[in-house]
Amino acid sequence: MKFNTKAIHSGQHPEETSGAVMPPIFQTSTYVQEAPNVNKGYDYARVGNPTRTALEKLIAGLEDADECACFASGCAAMDAFIKMYRPGDHIIASDDLYGGTYRMFTKVFEPFGIDFTFVDMTDISKVEEATTDQTKLIWIETPTNPLLRVVDIEALTGYAKSKGITTLVDNTFASPYLQMPLHLGADAVLHSTTKYLGGHSDVIGGAIATSNDEIMEQLRFQVKTTGAVPGPMDCYLTLRGIKTLHVRVQRAVENAKAIAEYLESHPQVGEVIYPGLKSHRQHEVAKKQMKDFGAMVSFTLKDDNVESAKEFMSSTSVFALAESLGGVESLINHPASMTHGSIPKEVREKVGLKDSLIRLSVGIEDSEDLIEDLEQAF
Repeated sequence: MKFNTKAIHSGQHPEETSGAVMPPIFQTSTYVQEAPNVNKGYDYARVGNPTRTALEKLIAGLEDADECACFASGCAAMDAFIKMYRPGDHIIASDDLYGGTYRMFTKVFEPFGIDFTFVDMTDISKVEEATTDQTKLIWIETPTNPLLRVVDIEALTGYAKSKGITTLVDNTFASPYLQMPLHLGADAVLHSTTKYLGGHSDVIGGAIATSNDEIMEQLRFQVKTTGAVPGPMDCYLTLRGIKTLHVRVQRAVENAKAIAEYLESHPQVGEVIYPGLKSHRQHEVAKKQMKDFGAMVSFTLKDDNVESAKEFMSSTSVFALAESLGGVESLINHPASMTHGSIPKEVREKVGLKDSLIRLSVGIEDSEDLIEDLEQAF
């Protein structure tokens, strides 16, 4: 089954009692049992819900995974995964990654004795140098947030397998439409389903897909025990969003290419960061492992001035100044004070995240209107 068909049909079947084409919203907290522990597959809604099951099967199908576990948010999914590790374990993570991930790793799990090292994963030798006998996980984010670095997933997972180290890829920026980490050797793939999978900026969620039975068993344990699960309405909205994933992302990518080319030729722009541009340092890696280059674009103004950048971001009208990404509408964002504000300034600057950086999440509007909006802001 091809991807566009899977986005609509994978793991989906008409509801048995009514024949409903879309999975119903099973708004219930518990289920009748025929006898103690004799039920129809569900006993309590924290542990499982049919609407959630439909969503999990759909995401697993999109990632070509055996199973998927859904959570109340992307952060809840991250939290559940890291809880598989214990004091003394060592985790290597991308040094350019979502600010909430960095905050969780350093402020929540480091005090419990889990050790983290953050490296530039575009250089595999730095991962090799950071590896110790206690390294249990390599946490890969690609393209990275917000500098859009592209990590060679196949090369890194191949190295990890040679050392017996688990790999997880945060696939939020690409979505399974553009990138398939499990095909490239990853053990698990994570999404903030809030972004491209949901796609309409109206629901929060997270998911982890894998074909590793041990990982899934531990995730199901976290679902049952810590209970950070999405409600049935959230699952329904995400299901509905995924049905149009392929058409939404394709249109957004086309718009992003046009905007990146426009920005690269603009006299008031400094650096433009977009994997689809030949000037991007990992352009060839992106061509190798991605179907297309995504709809996120980052750039700086020519004067590289923070106040100029803030004035620019406050001057757009079609691009909304807001956090998040991946919706049908275009957003403009200031990473240093918004999505990455929890990362100390010196850490941001060390990895190249300037206070003057502007991040765009390009939506599915007409590209001419988006470019005109940017032009008037200039």
